Amino acid sequence: MSASNERHFDDVDLEKAGRLVDELSRDLERIPGGSPDIERLKEEVRTLKEVLESPAHRHHSVKDGLHSIREGIHTAFDGVVAQGVKGGQYIAEIGRILGL
Repeated sequence: MSASNERHFDDVDLEKAGRLVDELSRDLERIPGGSPDIERLKEEVRTLKEVLESPAHRHHSVKDGLHSIREGIHTAFDGVVAQGVKGGQYIAEIGRILGL
């Protein structure tokens, strides 16, 4: 498998997805627990991070995870924005990674 194919599966740039998940994870760490929507979003991010770190990651799992995180940000958007997380920027970047 070429280096290009290792990083891109089904038009998903795994390096970009990994960077986005790392940044979002750091931002979400600053938000105290409490809101079920925020906690669900944190769990989605942890799950996708594990998928990306797995040597056997599956492109459909990465795509599904990004879609779930995108929806989670939409659901928890007010709480995320109130805590200084750039929800709109994450939504846009996920859309670019997914080709939306």
